[in-house]
Amino acid sequence: MKETIRTIALIAHDGKKADMVAFAMQHRELLARFELVGTGTTGKLLEEKVGLRVRRFLSGPLGGDVQIAAQVVTGDIHAVFFFVDPLDKHPHDPDIQTLMRACNVHNVPLATNPATAHYILTSQALQSVEADTTDETSGA
Repeated sequence: MKETIRTIALIAHDGKKADMVAFAMQHRELLARFELVGTGTTGKLLEEKVGLRVRRFLSGPLGGDVQIAAQVVTGDIHAVFFFVDPLDKHPHDPDIQTLMRACNVHNVPLATNPATAHYILTSQALQSVEADTTDETSGA
């Protein structure tokens, strides 16, 4: 059996970036076990403030949310932690809705707040091990 490293996308609206940094600091050791991707500013903050390696896409308003949605659709992202600020307007709301819709259509866990992200991260859902593609019983 080979272990499959899961990928988590980390995104936060400006009003929730401090919450994302605090969450990442609290769960640093666990998050470090995953491949992490994020939108530009959030990813940069997590690298600088928490010391996590994050593959960064564009900033959300510049298309980063859509880039991550595309990765969800192709199966390359296994969970999305998108800390949403429900009290602020977002000019790129159609992109945000595209990402959320992609998660719902493709059955990808989506956390929009720290409590849900904690629940997903500490569950066994992302800790799976996939069998190697060779069939051990057939001698292949």
